Amino acid sequence: MKQKWIALLLAGGRGTRLNLLTKSLVKPAVPFGGKYRIIDFALSNCKNSGIETVGILTQYRPYVLHSHLGHCNYWNLYNRYGGLTILPPFQRSNSGVEWYEGTSHAVFQNIEFIEQHKPEHVLILSADQIYKMDYSLMLEQHIETKADCTMAVVEVPWEDASRFGLVKIDDESYKIIDFEEKPENPTTNLASMGIYIFKWSVLKEYLLQEEQKEFTHRDFGKDIIPSMLGAGMELFAYYFNNYWKDVGTVRSYWDANLDLLHRESNIFLQNPEWRIHTVESNAPPLFVDESAKVHNCLLSEGCEIYGTIEKSVVYSGVKIGKGARIKNTVILPNTIIEENAWIENAVIGSQTVVKNGVIIVSKDPNGHLMVVGNNVTVDPSIHDIGSKNNVLTVSS
Repeated sequence: MKQKWIALLLAGGRGTRLNLLTKSLVKPAVPFGGKYRIIDFALSNCKNSGIETVGILTQYRPYVLHSHLGHCNYWNLYNRYGGLTILPPFQRSNSGVEWYEGTSHAVFQNIEFIEQHKPEHVLILSADQIYKMDYSLMLEQHIETKADCTMAVVEVPWEDASRFGLVKIDDESYKIIDFEEKPENPTTNLASMGIYIFKWSVLKEYLLQEEQKEFTHRDFGKDIIPSMLGAGMELFAYYFNNYWKDVGTVRSYWDANLDLLHRESNIFLQNPEWRIHTVESNAPPLFVDESAKVHNCLLSEGCEIYGTIEKSVVYSGVKIGKGARIKNTVILPNTIIEENAWIENAVIGSQTVVKNGVIIVSKDPNGHLMVVGNNVTVDPSIHDIGSKNNVLTVSS
């Protein structure tokens, strides 16, 4: 059956800038917002936008992500026209498995999957961003402007601009006139969101051309987009002005979680009819003991709170003991904070134990954060916590 469009989610990157949080799992599978995983946002946007066929390109440490995606009924992406398909690298010849070497190369490797659905347009998505977006509105503009490629763009703080591909546009038509990938000295703060809609016939041609080049990054931002602009193709920007956060660093991940503590920046309170779906854990209700003190926090089901906690996001299954003090901290699922621990300005990984009396504190939240890895035990016998393999001090 010929389809107007399909979506491909790029979900195979290691996410090295998240440090210890992605040591054992891929970035799109990292928990977010108390009960979700980062990939839930892109998947829910696809469902809510009416997209029937979604391919998810995975590679690095995919087990947790694949297990999560196995419950595709939560995103209503199980149907006879396409549904949700996981697309890992595979052996194409006797030379062995050909790994995904870049974003455009990952899509090139799956041309056969795309062709079998005969789409007119292909939506390319990053699976590691926090936002709500109706992709069908972007498609409408793409078709109306007869664009070869439409790129979603958003204004970012100037101090973060060098982390992104940056675009310059014609203010009246929104036609893209220049693009630069992660420049050291930005001259604009209008950033690519890593969300593209291509005419499939055009994208296929450029993917095949890129594979013939001797020197290439095999990347959309570094190769495909500059090549199309250089050839005079029709590229347009789709301006997005709602909440969006690229959680590519520990700082941005911590910020995005703590944004949920303020009504004006809590994405779940914005457009509540545009729901974010996830796999339900069926955990017992949250318990807050009479000895506990809780102020301005997001607490998830299955938690047991006996200590003092302020301005923090606590994920499902977390236990916080009596006398423990927690502030400005994100605690990931099924972690135990024992009695009298003191944690401030930190991210604590999943299934970790912070022993009685341990202190994990940064007094300079604007400069440094403390990060504890997944599946570790932090013991009070560790005197210089910041120097250990499983606990890092991360600058902004």
